[in-house]
Amino acid sequence: MRFRFRSLESRIATLFLVLIVAVQVVGLLVIQGGIDSNARAAIGVELNNGAKVFRRLLEQNAQSLRFGARLLARDTAFVAAIGNNDESDRATIESALANSGRRIKATASMLVSAERKITATTSEAQSAGLEKLVMSMLDQAEASDGANGIAVVDRYPYQVVVMPVKAPIVIGYIVMTFPIDGQLAAEMQSVSGLHTSILTRDRQGNLLPVASTFGVPVISGLVQQLRAAPARPDAPFDLDVQDARYSVRQLLIGEDAGQAVTVLLARSIDEAISEYARLERWLLGLAIAGILISAAVSVFTAKRIAQPLTLLADTAKRLERGDYKGQIEFKREDEIGALAQAFDSMRDGIAKREQEIRRLAYWDTLTGLPNRAQFVLHLNDSLAEARKRESSVFVLMMDLDRFKHVNDVMGHSFGDALLRQVAGRLQLQLANRRNTSAQVARLGGDEFVVLLPDTALEQAQLIAREILAALETPLSLEDQMVDIGAGLGIAGYPLHGDSAEAILSAAEVAMYTAKQRNDGAVVYDAGFDKSSEQSLSLLTELRNAIERNEFRLFVQPKILLDSGKAVGAEALVRWVHPERGNVFPDQFIPFAEQTGFIRVLTRWVMEQSAVLCRQLAEQGIALKISVNLSTRDLMDQDLPVKFADLLAQHQLGPGSFCLEITESAIMDDPVRAQNTLERLHAMGLELSIDDFGTGYSSLAYLKRLPVDELKIDKSFVMNMEHDIGDTKIVRSTIDLGHNMGLRVVAEGIETEAVWRLLARMGCDQGQGYFMSRPMPAGQLAGWLEQWRPPIALAGSGAVPAALAE
Repeated sequence: MRFRFRSLESRIATLFLVLIVAVQVVGLLVIQGGIDSNARAAIGVELNNGAKVFRRLLEQNAQSLRFGARLLARDTAFVAAIGNNDESDRATIESALANSGRRIKATASMLVSAERKITATTSEAQSAGLEKLVMSMLDQAEASDGANGIAVVDRYPYQVVVMPVKAPIVIGYIVMTFPIDGQLAAEMQSVSGLHTSILTRDRQGNLLPVASTFGVPVISGLVQQLRAAPARPDAPFDLDVQDARYSVRQLLIGEDAGQAVTVLLARSIDEAISEYARLERWLLGLAIAGILISAAVSVFTAKRIAQPLTLLADTAKRLERGDYKGQIEFKREDEIGALAQAFDSMRDGIAKREQEIRRLAYWDTLTGLPNRAQFVLHLNDSLAEARKRESSVFVLMMDLDRFKHVNDVMGHSFGDALLRQVAGRLQLQLANRRNTSAQVARLGGDEFVVLLPDTALEQAQLIAREILAALETPLSLEDQMVDIGAGLGIAGYPLHGDSAEAILSAAEVAMYTAKQRNDGAVVYDAGFDKSSEQSLSLLTELRNAIERNEFRLFVQPKILLDSGKAVGAEALVRWVHPERGNVFPDQFIPFAEQTGFIRVLTRWVMEQSAVLCRQLAEQGIALKISVNLSTRDLMDQDLPVKFADLLAQHQLGPGSFCLEITESAIMDDPVRAQNTLERLHAMGLELSIDDFGTGYSSLAYLKRLPVDELKIDKSFVMNMEHDIGDTKIVRSTIDLGHNMGLRVVAEGIETEAVWRLLARMGCDQGQGYFMSRPMPAGQLAGWLEQWRPPIALAGSGAVPAALAE
């Protein structure tokens, strides 16, 4: 490009000198030919560069839009709402789509499920028109973590962005559409100086003007000329625009089902050659003034024309290399000056956009802290410095306690404000220590991390304790006091790894260990990974146990204490391992709850209990089977549907079951738990609060729950004949349950004296070893035939009056 501009300068100077010597007419003809040729060449270059600039604008716009869609796809609450697969979360999903689309000015937002069906949208009309194109983009979006394309809906063009939602597998796709309209055309004109028109061509070949920097009458005339003109592949051609001649180039930017989107770039030929026409007039005057004056002026004029273009070409090359610092040194009021200003504006615009993209890529917009990508860069730099100085680097990774509960109860805006306060408190804590090299970052969600370069392990542990102490101080937000703590993991170089990835992984393992142990700050130990391997092995064995039918259903009868009649049985599970033998529930139930396998196990117990209930009914035995539900079960919004299907499959009524829930399971997520319990109760299923008295639930909350039964924990029952304190607790619980209109059941009855004492207190039902130990489900019918309660249940017994009263 530089060589061509130099050649132009030489030709102009030479041509001016030849005009003085040669015949004026011949010189003018030569000049006119040169002017036209160079103007056409310059216009061709401008149009060619304009095409590149427009495609670059489209790509930058698509990248920005994909980033906006990616933010929504990685939003924890949005992913959780999709994963719940519940109708009640539909409003949340649609609101998130609408809000996110509004922030990045999308005309339509939609959610496509993993089964490739549109499940939510902000524009039904656009969704119908885009469905075929969107479905064709899903595979590319999943493979490349996002895809974009061009669509035509009702003859209007749109950029379409598809972003997969992963948790960690793909559970859906976010689709957003953005109009290709006058704003883009105006931006293109401001960057390149070219008139820009956006057109669509339908399947019949008809053109529709969408947007243009020309006026409406002008673009309509252009469309008429284009319809009459023969098709041109990609070469510039001339068109008349309001008595002016323009060089025009058509650029195909996308096709959709036989419809095409083209961009018309137009450069005024008159404007391009206006500088040269003025030069022609100068040459006539110079020819009269004389050869010497003409020679001097010709050289000066040639440089005046060519040098700015050379400077602009150099500026364009610097922009291409990513150098946005250089200033354009000259100021002119003509077209070249306008071109220089356009270059200057383009440089500033590109620089600002790249700066914003870099900020979004490396900084957390919510807290203003570095994000994971930026933190990894800092960690790598610290590791490199530590290797040179033979020092150590430590990382503190923390995950807030109870944040999900706060987020669900108080709302996401409250949760965001809480995260900002936590970020500020972490920064203040490090600033108070005057540790200028320490850095805080937010990894995502409620996870934060602190980088401690050139720090020993003991110092890192001290800082960790100070941070935990700072977080334990209640936060004040919107007149609310929030108690929040954290589990914190510590790992560093060279003790636990020599790469950023290894150290972060070790810190994360230590953090989760700290949360499991409720142990504050924990330093990474290789044994943690072995524990993880053992957990993974246990999970595999549990899955195999279901497939190999290694689980057994056991039951323990529930007896009316006033008459001794058996009215129900609690369903229990036992694991008969082929190598370990009988595995007790305490050894695998907590792990199953932690990993989510408890849902599979609950489903198995429900199935086996339904089979048992059907078999007993066929023998004329009517018993209510009690099935235990865990926290994970209560979070399953499909649980009522699963129970309904089970009852229909085995032809059982809802009165055949009583579902037992612990206080802690209810209080983990009270809002969702109450919703699930109300739906189950509406079906006719009875509900029971198990192990009552061992949790920390609010009675004001419990009274709102649709429960039918309270089960007194066996820890209060087993020793009540010898402990007056336990007796008072049991008596109070029975009275409380009856006052709330609930049936009261006592667990852990191991002696006849305890039975009689509970009966005199008015307890309704009981279960325990005195009546029967848990037995295989197949033995229940035989036990019922042989069961004989103690005589004179309502009579006096050898029970101390102090305990019974």
